[in-house]
Amino acid sequence: MRAVITRVTFASVSIEGRVVSEIEHGLLVLIGVAGEDGSADSDYVAAKIRDLRIFGDTAGKMNLSVVDVGGSVLAVSQFTLLADVRRGRRPSFIRAAPPEAANEAYEGVVDRLRASGLDVKTGVFQADMQVASVNDGPVTIWIDSRG
Repeated sequence: MRAVITRVTFASVSIEGRVVSEIEHGLLVLIGVAGEDGSADSDYVAAKIRDLRIFGDTAGKMNLSVVDVGGSVLAVSQFTLLADVRRGRRPSFIRAAPPEAANEAYEGVVDRLRASGLDVKTGVFQADMQVASVNDGPVTIWIDSRG
């Protein structure tokens, strides 16, 4: 499972010009699920999202988590994070999980984050979404549960 975690001052998801989810201070997280991903991958990614210390403390050091600062999370499923572009010019998505399994793993991450007390908003699985954000810092972290 891959995730791109961006510290934001604002993020939203719109579908056909209508905002369906938005957050202010917090994290925009794009999540891609691979075919071999399971509950251990969801556990790992959710823990990283929850616990990464990427917010500034009073000294300006990145020493606080999204929980510590009372931030929110906007989680968006994005299978294109599994793209393989090593050959040719067209990305291959063969490593991406089939939709049903991908949604289950994605929802597993969302459920774990909510269970930890975080305010979590989501995109709409398999929808054509427009994602807007204001990157804070900029701070963007890429994680992969498999290495």
